[in-house]
Amino acid sequence: MNTLVVGAQWGDEGKGKVVDVLTETADVVVRCQGGDNAGHTVEVDGQTFVLHLIPSGILWPGKCCVIGNGLVLDPVALVSEIRSIQSRGIETEGRILVSEGAHLVLPHHRVLDVHSEKAKGPGKIGTTGRGIGPAYEDKVSRRGLRAVDLLRADEFQRKLGQRIEEANRLLHRLGLEPLDAGGITEEYLAAAQFLRPVITNTVLWLHDALAKGKSLLFESAQGTFLDVDFGTYPYVTACNTTAGAALVGSGVSPKEIHHVVGCVKAYTTRVGEGPMPTESSELTALLHAMGREFGSTTRRARRCGWFDSVLVRYARLINGFDRLAVTNLDNLDCLDEIPVCVAYNLEGRRLEYPPTALEDWWNCQPVYRVFPGWKEPTGQARSFRQLPKPARDYLLGLAELVGAPLGLVSVGAGREKSFWVE
Repeated sequence: MNTLVVGAQWGDEGKGKVVDVLTETADVVVRCQGGDNAGHTVEVDGQTFVLHLIPSGILWPGKCCVIGNGLVLDPVALVSEIRSIQSRGIETEGRILVSEGAHLVLPHHRVLDVHSEKAKGPGKIGTTGRGIGPAYEDKVSRRGLRAVDLLRADEFQRKLGQRIEEANRLLHRLGLEPLDAGGITEEYLAAAQFLRPVITNTVLWLHDALAKGKSLLFESAQGTFLDVDFGTYPYVTACNTTAGAALVGSGVSPKEIHHVVGCVKAYTTRVGEGPMPTESSELTALLHAMGREFGSTTRRARRCGWFDSVLVRYARLINGFDRLAVTNLDNLDCLDEIPVCVAYNLEGRRLEYPPTALEDWWNCQPVYRVFPGWKEPTGQARSFRQLPKPARDYLLGLAELVGAPLGLVSVGAGREKSFWVE
């Protein structure tokens, strides 16, 4: 059986640890979109791993990890990430494959990303500055370089030099410092040499794995409301982040996806700018004081708010998830009461689903239902029945509001702190 894990909020839902748990019964883990602007944090045996491009399944011995064609990847960053986990005892030989069709993030993409954000001033999107948006722009403009170009050293050097020359002309017009063509070429040729053995046609490889009866686990990045089509546009990422992206970003057909798990936090967080109806300064202050909710990629403080069932209900429709995975329940252990948004009030109209227009998003007021807190630690629970009854009621209430059965609960960072709900 093949499963897709998708974020149902604004990313950072704990998909990495959910994928890590599900990898035990999978053979192959596939990442389908995004870039190293995403970060999945997984804790195993007291060790914390932060992965940016490599699927979380790499932490299970013998599991194969595929970086699909839907990604944009910086070859230098990928080499650094592989070497980093190797230095920590993770065996990668024969376990990482990179799609020939994945597009490359180059140095000028990062420069342009940062410059664009600064130029927007108060209207900035809040990107990570990793060059992801400009790389996707080059992809759809049909001028990008792809991983397959890394396989031919001379041709790659020619194409890279041409792109740097074009980029420097643009940077000159913008009043920015030119790129060092020589240094970049040397660095990227070295990365190309390192990666050549793992670059292949992953579409054919995945279909061969399916034919052999292998089970696939698809790992998404970011979340539904950062999707360029369905999110809080323009405060979104540069690609699709919803279930359909797993198909486009891997080359696997829809009939091969058997289960979709919608991953959420027990509350809501967001990094960057944009509307967030349930944002709460009280909850933000509480979680930050606990040392929690800081970005795994940038360490930026996340904005925090109460669980928003309006968002997740819509995410269920878009992604078709048939199970709900709820993470970070333990972060709410000390609260007397926990508000949950059940609808929006937009200028006197009650909305069960979010609006499309940005102006309406800003004007939505949350309608809350208040759940009693449980006021006792949940971090030692290893089954649903071991949770306090108010915590069980809260989780079942979220599932009912969303319209999807509760499948998995996480009460801490460690692998052992996630369990299935029977």
